[in-house]
Amino acid sequence: MKGGLIDTHCHLDLVSVDEERDAVIQAAMAVGIGTFVVPGVHPDGWSNIASLADGSPGIRAAYGVHPMYADLVDETLLCRLGEWGERAVAIGEVGLDPAYPTPLEVQERALRGQIRVARTVGLPLLIHCRGSFQRMVTILREEDAAQVGGLMHGYSGSLEMARQFIGLGFAIALSGSVTWSGAQKTVRVARELSLEHLVLETDAPDMTPHPHRGEWNRPAWLMETARCVARIRGITVEQLAMATTDTAYRVLRVNGDTG
Repeated sequence: MKGGLIDTHCHLDLVSVDEERDAVIQAAMAVGIGTFVVPGVHPDGWSNIASLADGSPGIRAAYGVHPMYADLVDETLLCRLGEWGERAVAIGEVGLDPAYPTPLEVQERALRGQIRVARTVGLPLLIHCRGSFQRMVTILREEDAAQVGGLMHGYSGSLEMARQFIGLGFAIALSGSVTWSGAQKTVRVARELSLEHLVLETDAPDMTPHPHRGEWNRPAWLMETARCVARIRGITVEQLAMATTDTAYRVLRVNGDTG
């Protein structure tokens, strides 16, 4: 495992003060996290993510349009996304989420367009999916997303659905939600899937793990999730870290060298 743990999904661009962001990154590196994947949410934020990645070898950029902004996606924006993808490790985060007011048919159109961009540029996808799991499987199949695969970000679905996503070339990303009381589905996923199909993420500043719930999440707290999953599986944190980080590097097709 090169470069330490990888936080496969954290929104470092949302930390508005440079000195505070530096402190957040240093705190994470101090506990063994060496690489941070920062996904796009809104196209206005892509340039900021690019600046962060250019300024730190440990930060890897992804670009995409979150389903809450799906109405922004048109052919012109998809062309821009393809150009930005040349500087990225993934296209994302993209997906479906009925919790947002943007109509699902608009979200689906944006998702399909971004999957096609990912296939064109040969990059994996970071998929946001809350509910709508069966519909997501259908879209991924219809759009031949298995050509590029990717990560199911902050996965909250069933073990059975997880296996369908794995069959399409996607790894399952576990976040701080696995530490929450009542997270039976996520615990089952963490316990029963092969480590070669699991990765870790924080989704900072969201999805804060126990015992820090109610605070803004931060990448250093990836270790809370790692310790929880290691306990669930009956292995050491070091074993879990090595396996999940190797999976992340494989799926994202990057190495962990940060120097």
